[in-house]
Amino acid sequence: MHIKTYLRLLSLVSGLVLMVPCYAAEPTPLRLREAVNAPAWLNLSGTHRTRYETLDSQFRAGLNGGDQQLVMRTTVMGALHQGPFTVAAELLDARAALDDRGTLINTGMVNTAELLQAYFQWQAADVFTSGAKSDLRAGRVTMDIGSRRFVARNRFRNTMNAFTGIDWQWASASGRTVRAFYTLPVNRQPTLAAELRNNEAKFDEEKSDVSFWGLFLSEPMSWGDVAELYYFGLDEDDASDLQTRDRQLSTVGFRLFRNAEVSKFDYQIESTVQFGESRTSTAATDVADLDHFAHFQHVEIGYTFDHPTRVRLIAQYDYASGDDTPNDGDNERFDTLFGARRFDFGPTGIYGAFERANINTPGLRLELKPHSRVTCFVAHRGYWLASDSDAWTTSGVRDVTGKTGQFIGQQIEASVQWNILPGNVALESGVTHLFAGEFMDDAPNANRQGDATYFYSQIGFTF
Repeated sequence: MHIKTYLRLLSLVSGLVLMVPCYAAEPTPLRLREAVNAPAWLNLSGTHRTRYETLDSQFRAGLNGGDQQLVMRTTVMGALHQGPFTVAAELLDARAALDDRGTLINTGMVNTAELLQAYFQWQAADVFTSGAKSDLRAGRVTMDIGSRRFVARNRFRNTMNAFTGIDWQWASASGRTVRAFYTLPVNRQPTLAAELRNNEAKFDEEKSDVSFWGLFLSEPMSWGDVAELYYFGLDEDDASDLQTRDRQLSTVGFRLFRNAEVSKFDYQIESTVQFGESRTSTAATDVADLDHFAHFQHVEIGYTFDHPTRVRLIAQYDYASGDDTPNDGDNERFDTLFGARRFDFGPTGIYGAFERANINTPGLRLELKPHSRVTCFVAHRGYWLASDSDAWTTSGVRDVTGKTGQFIGQQIEASVQWNILPGNVALESGVTHLFAGEFMDDAPNANRQGDATYFYSQIGFTF
């Protein structure tokens, strides 16, 4: 039934697409500020996206059968400019429909009528050195930092991470970048499943009991590569109305990369260590503070062929440590903080099978651009547990004895995006198939439903 619904929706969208005229030349994108003839000191913009998702069988412990969801996300942003000063606000409305009672629903899908950003900004030139630029924001903000693996403004996910505090960036004329921030992470509301299913609106809030800060450095090398170095600190405690894992974490890492170019190899290396204290759950009765030491590694090498379709082949490898021994007073499971994961491990939404915790995964990815408005890729990854006694974290499946083995399964993903009207309308569709391995089939609390297939189709508007 879910696949039939998906096909009907895809046929409808395809029919609408065929009604869009073809242009010999690229049209100029339409913008809201121009449509309303806004004055020069006022900038208005917005987006809307509607996506249908379906999952034919569940891999999560305790859930059975398939799932489906229709998610809609709208943003509207306004900014007032006066010289070097800006006051900006962005509204977010993220809703879900067609989700069945008893299936997956969380704050990654629903955040209705929310103030996503509201900040004061000061930009200055020639700070510390000639040609340098300084950008200071204070208030509620979203952030993309470095590879976006640890701090990101979410793109595929229906809701976005936000932070309240101060974010400062400095960039020299040569491209050297320094960024420092101190924030209180915003907790999305509501959290109860019944309220989320009804798309109820409740203001998000920050807690002084949870703080997040960091320092990020980026340096272009003379031979064309880029080096990054970063530190992120997270300090959280339980509040009267907020239960946390009491994480006191320091995350330190570096990234070295070269951007893709035709007829050349490119690469990316990212290595991160994490230390401090944490708990294994948010339960108020879980009072054991564990020594936390974990690490994450990412390596990839790619090559772009000199071909009209811009074919790029990438070999990838990711490792995120898991907890080796339960109840030993240590926690070695890596925590991805506030990062995005879709670009490494496949779609999130009602799928979201993998994250940067207790995984060992090599993969291959093929990207191509058969038309100036069309991009697509095919990816294959194998997934093993880094620790056979720790959980497959996104599913809740675990064998504390380690006897089931480490092989979760293989994932094949394909996706295509068509920019129907560049800068205004884009259509995207994809499919992901997870072939069940021994751990997925035989772990003690696995639901043993076998392979899982996820489809999505979405249309997005920018104005």
